[in-house]
Amino acid sequence: METWTFASASIIVKVLISILVIFSVIILITRISGLRTFAKMSSFDFASTIAIGSILASVVLNTNQSLLKGSIALGGIVLFQTFFSYVTRKSKRLDSLFTNSPVMLMYEGKILYENLDKTNVGEDDLIAKLRESNALKFSEVRAVILESTGDMSVLHSSETTDLDAKVLQGVKGIPDYVNL
Repeated sequence: METWTFASASIIVKVLISILVIFSVIILITRISGLRTFAKMSSFDFASTIAIGSILASVVLNTNQSLLKGSIALGGIVLFQTFFSYVTRKSKRLDSLFTNSPVMLMYEGKILYENLDKTNVGEDDLIAKLRESNALKFSEVRAVILESTGDMSVLHSSETTDLDAKVLQGVKGIPDYVNL
């Protein structure tokens, strides 16, 4: 009998076996498909990671779930993610349709408020990210970029070095006065 605070030995054994089997399957799938399976390179990768976690939890916690069904679902998500990544890599049109572009939020110590508004990022969130990346002065911040994954990249240096144009490749919202 299972209650809020108790589970029978047979249920606990099923959960433990499910953990061993489903995690073995996900390790096998990851070894076959590569580490990109869990990379957050795009919003689609992020969604895939959440779906994989949801399936893992469902199979492990619901002893009525089939391990085979869970394994097939995991494989299907990873296969679709791999296909989607391949298609968006080969087609610029599909890539621009399905993938968010990185956006410049700050450049050479100046906050780009228009880009903050477009991306729905608050100034306090930006400043918190600057602190997290150990930026000590606005003047040391070369650029802050909201990546397609939702992460913020803070490029800063106490030296007055120019940014390599290749580092800003694909970034939207770069101010007009910037010559790259």
